[in-house]
Amino acid sequence: MTLNENGYEIEQWGRFEYRCTGPQEGNPFTDVRLVGRFRYDHRIVDAEGFYDGDGQYCIRFMPDTLGLWTFETVSNCEALHGHTGTLRCQEPLPGNRGPVRVHDTHHFAYADGTLYRPYGTTCYAWTHQGEQLEAMTLASLRQSPFNKIRMCVFPKHYDYNLNEPQRYPFAGSLEAGWDFTRFDPSYWSHLESRLQDLLDMGIEADLILFHPYDRWGFSKMTAETDELYLQYAIARLASFRNIWWSLANEYDLMHEKKMQDWDKFFKLIQAKDPYQHLRSIHNWHHPEIHYRSNAHWYDHGKPWVTHASIQHHDLNFIPEWRKLYGKPIVIDECRYEGDLNHGWGNLTAEAMTECFWRGMAFGGYVTHGETYVHPENIIWWSHGGTLHGQSAARIQFLQALMEEGPQLGQIAINFQWDTAAGGSDQEHYWVYFGQSRPAFRKLNLPEGIRFEMDLIDTWEMAVTRMQGLYEGVCRIELPAKPYMALRIRIASSNLQRGENV
Repeated sequence: MTLNENGYEIEQWGRFEYRCTGPQEGNPFTDVRLVGRFRYDHRIVDAEGFYDGDGQYCIRFMPDTLGLWTFETVSNCEALHGHTGTLRCQEPLPGNRGPVRVHDTHHFAYADGTLYRPYGTTCYAWTHQGEQLEAMTLASLRQSPFNKIRMCVFPKHYDYNLNEPQRYPFAGSLEAGWDFTRFDPSYWSHLESRLQDLLDMGIEADLILFHPYDRWGFSKMTAETDELYLQYAIARLASFRNIWWSLANEYDLMHEKKMQDWDKFFKLIQAKDPYQHLRSIHNWHHPEIHYRSNAHWYDHGKPWVTHASIQHHDLNFIPEWRKLYGKPIVIDECRYEGDLNHGWGNLTAEAMTECFWRGMAFGGYVTHGETYVHPENIIWWSHGGTLHGQSAARIQFLQALMEEGPQLGQIAINFQWDTAAGGSDQEHYWVYFGQSRPAFRKLNLPEGIRFEMDLIDTWEMAVTRMQGLYEGVCRIELPAKPYMALRIRIASSNLQRGENV
């Protein structure tokens, strides 16, 4: 953002910030209302302002349209009311593709139309670990394939994560009590610096707004405090283009909150977020039979939910969920690679990799987590730090392969029950065998269309072009190894049909 004699200049989907000085007496967090009213032609966008401490009030705005905007401040405080200015929105800089949106019903794309495939990871409390460990986490992320991270706004109290954070979101202390009507701006400023670090690396921040793992009282606040907190979080953070809103992690363990409370939170965010960032919620219960039951899950079909964020270990349900919800399916927790005593935290690297391949083939998306026992209890899933597992490299291999092709969907061909398969009918297919290890497989490809085929060893990260072209019913020789896949693409070659295998 720059300021010259012609007003402010900001790139499209950048973060414009306007600051002004106002009253400090009373409670500025609750007594003062401030809104930035931004105009482009006949369009008006209101961005809520917030108090940032020391008499400083701030309005942040993310312009989405090129050209000249004007703005004025609206406030119940005379010193903050009636400020005006101009804002010229210019072409985005390289790497700035805008916020992620739902695309083509079951997928995602950046605002500029570039396809976005989430390869997520989980570091719930990484921003509460101190500068040294947080810097280590950022260094690890730079070397990883991950372009989305699930992370909590509030600190977390859970097994292997019992340390006291350096900062708290509210004024006060655990011993003396919290003033839930006043925020600690330093806490929020620190969170914002980490969100900016992620933005600079092109990583989406899937921000978890509530969670049950708490000893500070943040999971049991009053309805009034919940609303005040959400409004403050939106005012401060919504202008970051890399934000997703996850209303809760394992929301159904927060027994004080009822379904109507979660509905209210969703609708509040939908009403207050000028940019309509992605919104979802994450479950704990995952019964095998009644997986559609609203008694256990929030209904992802509700109109304010943009995509389904699901905890479930069985990726074979993805086609069902795609059909049920008509939205992108993100398996944000399917157990973690590691060796913890907890059943959810001791998958092999092979199994974690299999989750990504199976989810991808079914037209969904999967989130990684790593939970290896550490002598100092520095575990990636909660603290960040350093990645120790073997699945991340395999996920990066999958990522590179997927960038070469279209987003996948359900297909008409049945490639047998033990496979995960998806693609684009008559053009592009993926068949993943997982732990099955057939020596051969008969495929029923479309008649009259010739295909080329690659054999992919998903663990050894090797791609082998198979000889000839294929169509109709054909027998495919396979190496009788687990974790193999086939990539089948329409042939561009002019080879004669007689050369088919």
